[in-house]
Amino acid sequence: MWQEERYQRIRALLSSLQQVSTDRIVGELGVSRETVRRDLLELEALGELRRVHGGAVPIHSEPPIAERVHTRVKYKRAIARAAAGLVSSGQTLFLDAGSTTSVLADELAKLSGLTIITNSFDVALKVGTAGSGANQLIMLGGSVDGPVCATAGDITIGEIHRYRADLALLSPVGVDAECGATNYDLREAEVARAMTASAKQLVLLADFSKIGLCSRVSYCSADRIDHLVTNASAQKSPAYAALKSAVGRILAV
Repeated sequence: MWQEERYQRIRALLSSLQQVSTDRIVGELGVSRETVRRDLLELEALGELRRVHGGAVPIHSEPPIAERVHTRVKYKRAIARAAAGLVSSGQTLFLDAGSTTSVLADELAKLSGLTIITNSFDVALKVGTAGSGANQLIMLGGSVDGPVCATAGDITIGEIHRYRADLALLSPVGVDAECGATNYDLREAEVARAMTASAKQLVLLADFSKIGLCSRVSYCSADRIDHLVTNASAQKSPAYAALKSAVGRILAV
């Protein structure tokens, strides 16, 4: 069994059980305790779990999307409306999994003639059940990340690279002139990086609380960002001026 496959199996066990013993992992994967020990050490170094006596527990850096989508709603809706204004009928769009892109899906569902490619179950449900059938929805396959409610991993990345999108509309954990766009979770960052690479233009949706933040994993530099959509209050951040010089265009709404 390849290393990444073992990692995915361990992630899946943690996602479903929330705590998993070393013996359970050995039995599920059919590998030695020493192999499991090395895998847990590596995943802990990546910030994906915490080792405890006899096993491991997951690390949740952020609340689930179901909770985050109810925070700063007014600001996220303003950002979503402004981002939807950058979209034209006939375009192909990438949307990743995030609380702000989930709000954006509500706005895109009102439009027509779009092809929307996403790894987010929440986005897919909002666009796919809009009723009019005016937009085409493509749900990316892959392994399922429970807390994020999205697909990720090698299969997801491979599918992303099959497409060319006009816009990638992504919601980072933080955005900064030096760090660029960042996520906490490695697998979410890999999805965002692949979507960025396969899109003509990159649109970041980041409310004021994310301006100047640097999380664990960078997936693109600031000069790769064509449009940064944020709130007017972000202009008060010390990091705003540097970002304004680094990115293509800022929409502060």
